[in-house]
Amino acid sequence: MSSSNSVTVQILDKEYSIICPQEERSNLVSAARYLDGKMREIRSSGKVIGADRIAVMAALNITHDLLHRQERPDVQASATTREQVRDLLDRVDLVLATDSDTSKADS
Repeated sequence: MSSSNSVTVQILDKEYSIICPQEERSNLVSAARYLDGKMREIRSSGKVIGADRIAVMAALNITHDLLHRQERPDVQASATTREQVRDLLDRVDLVLATDSDTSKADS
């Protein structure tokens, strides 16, 4: 890969140059910003000292959050989906009722 595929990100006051495909650059930058934020939160708590330990704690916290979200379905998304299905069923019922009334009028 060429250096044009290199992205420089800053995490906890250190710069890292990372090679990635052009189409993944914005995702990489977003991930780096998110990680930087988590690491800064941990560092500011004062409970963890050392960049290595902060990085491990941030990784554990992010992984925990990810696994927790995968275990429980998104209640908001489920409610939205149910609402959309109800709306579609109401529309179908309306069309069928209207179509039934039209068919009776034609007879």
